[in-house]
Parts: sequence; C-alpha cells; structure tokens
Amino acid sequence: MEKPVTSEAIHAWQMVAPGELRCVSLPPPTLAAGEVLVEIHGCGVCHTDLSYFHDGVPTRQAPPLTLGHEIVGVVVAAAESDSPLPGREVIVPAVLPCHACELCRAGRENRCLQQRMPGNSLGIYGGFASHIPVPGRDLCVIPAAARGEIPLAHLAVVADAVTTPYQAARRAALASGDRVIVIGAGGGVGGYMVQLAKTLGAATVVGIDVDSQRLALVQAYGLDHAIAAGGLDVTQLKAAFRSYCQTQQLPANVGWKIFECSGSRTGQALALALLGFVGKLVVVGYGTDELRYNISRLMAFDAEIIGSWGCAPRHYPQVLQLCLDGRIALEPFVEVQPMSAIREVFEAARHGELRKRVILTPDF
Repeated sequence: MEKPVTSEAIHAWQMVAPGELRCVSLPPPTLAAGEVLVEIHGCGVCHTDLSYFHDGVPTRQAPPLTLGHEIVGVVVAAAESDSPLPGREVIVPAVLPCHACELCRAGRENRCLQQRMPGNSLGIYGGFASHIPVPGRDLCVIPAAARGEIPLAHLAVVADAVTTPYQAARRAALASGDRVIVIGAGGGVGGYMVQLAKTLGAATVVGIDVDSQRLALVQAYGLDHAIAAGGLDVTQLKAAFRSYCQTQQLPANVGWKIFECSGSRTGQALALALLGFVGKLVVVGYGTDELRYNISRLMAFDAEIIGSWGCAPRHYPQVLQLCLDGRIALEPFVEVQPMSAIREVFEAARHGELRKRVILTPDF
C-alpha cells in the first residue's frame, strides 16, 4: 500500500466558493509515479485567479480548491528514491501537458487538451499553500547559484506573467526590426510583454494602458512611446496612435504586431481597430465580453488574429535565463506580501489598487 512521502499536512487558502476563502489543513499527499512535493516559496496573484474568485468563472476542478498557478519553490520529496529533484529550486509551469496527445505530438503542448493546471485542474491543489504535489517532468530547475541576488520568490512570475508573453511573441513570429503595440502595457503580463518585445529585437514598442502610473513604470524598460488611455475612447486612442506615427514617420496601418494583454472590452476593441495591412493581432489577455468584427477586413488587410495560451514548459529555461541575466527586469514590477494577506490583496486587485504584481509567500 502506498504511503505519503511526508508526514506534513499541507496548509492552504482554499476557495470554498466564489468570493469565499478559508485557511485549511489538507492531509499529506501520496505522490504518484513521477510526482514530487514542492515547498512553495512564492505564488503570484494573477488576473485569472481573480476571475475565478470574484467573477465566478468556472474552474475545471469544482470548489473547494486552492487557487494560484504562478509558483516557485523547493522540491522536498519525490515518489522515486533516485530522483535528482529533491533540494532543487524550481518553477512550476502554469500548464502541465500530457505529452501524449495529438497536440503535444504536434509541438502545441501549451494547448494540450489533457493539460493539468495548478489552481484549476490539478485536483484540489494550487499555489496559495505551503506545499503542492506536481509532476516532476516539466519543472523548470533553477540552476544552482545562478539566481545570485534575485530573491527566489520573485521568480514566481516566470511561471506565467513572463512565459505567457514569450509564447505570444513566438506565435507572432516576433523578429528583429518589428513594430509592436502592447495594449495593457502596465499590467502584470503587459509589462513583461513590453520587455520581451524589446529584448527580442522590436524596433518600436508602443504601450497603451488606462493606468498612467503603471505605464510610467514600464516606460523605462522598453517602451518607445506611451499612450495613457484613461478617459479616451477607441476613436481618440486610434487618433493618438496615428499622431505618434506621423511624428515618427512610421506607417500607422501597415505591419504592426499587436499584443492585447488587457482582456478588457475597450482594449480588445482598440486592438481590432488598430489591426492593419499584413498586421498580426495576438490575443493574450482573458475577458468575457463579446465583440462584433467584420472578418472580411482580415481578407482585405491580409492580416491575422491569433490566440495564445500559456507557454510550453520546454521554453521555460530560455525565459528564466532572460531573467537571471537581467535582460528581463523583475524587481521593479513585483511586490512580496505574506500569504495571510490574501483576502486584502484580492480585494485591492478587484478595485485596481495594485501597482505591481503581488507575490504571496507562505506564513502559515
């Protein structure tokens, strides 16, 4: 009979129902073959968590469950006695593919239909906890001594906020010399989309956001031009973008790669309005609004609208290296708080009061 590899209970903040959190103790898990137990050192608060909690967006695993999918920690146990993972610092990918289905075999494992996701479809387990049992196969191991002075908790954002825009950049075939628009550039994902676009060689990066303070923060990390969207409608924002292009002698309606990271109705409508000849629009942010669009414009513009979901675990080491060597800055965009503040953090996020990506660290 299998026994748990640890006698420690898992302490967790469970969503027992949308809008309701409870601190609980869960029995020590029995690890299946290939699984490891990760002691969590940080878990980022993502817009997706808020959608589940505040908006009632259904999770694949019905409540009660522990939310949180942006996880970094240390492996403390493994199902196999000869596993090399115990003691290693690791990032847990937000999407864990099966590696066997048609999509995985085709290299599209980020959209695996059998995928498991911490805080959604990995049983009751998620990142707002002391520990999490996960498959060890796809963990991104942080090279020993490579993170230097970077706090381990800060690397939690690699699990989603940094890797998700990296996958989006790949979907757009982003290349040196490209012209890029990031809508929602001040957000947790949009800010890293800006940095990645510039790191990957974009010649011009225009950022648009309703929050002028967050936009100002990211302006020093890759933005060539910022457009504060507060109080402006789509027509006015399009005019502001065209005005910038005119001053820079850039074509406003040709060849731009647009990354919609806000997930808002206005952001998505603006992205569609800015999509021009041979352009690409990559939908990165999640929203529930429906929009009308004449798809014949795609034919006339020879343009593309592309969806991008998560990131394949095999890309995590490359993204991690960009953070470890400083090409992607983490510290200016993150804020660490104790996990016991989760209710207050969720409420502040709901009202748009957070200026940085909050990472919660266990303090059970």
